[in-house]
Amino acid sequence: MVKIRLKKFGTKKRPDYRIVVQDSRKPRDGVTIEEIGQYHPIAVEANQVCFDEERAKYWLSVGAQPTDMVKKLFNIKGLSAAGKSLAK
Repeated sequence: MVKIRLKKFGTKKRPDYRIVVQDSRKPRDGVTIEEIGQYHPIAVEANQVCFDEERAKYWLSVGAQPTDMVKKLFNIKGLSAAGKSLAK
């Protein structure tokens, strides 16, 4: 199954994540299919999340499953699937 999830970068106590499309069987920091955005949890709240909405919508339309954290990030930016919110 293909998932949209976070890939960790950065240093100790200064995390930085990339939002990636990846096979669920691969390790977290392994080979990705596509990188579609970034998440900076330490940055100012308005600048924490940025991603390519068109690519995210494409991957959701072909069946990629976002993780819980990625669903929250998508909801922060107002992205929804089929007109519904992605939150549980």
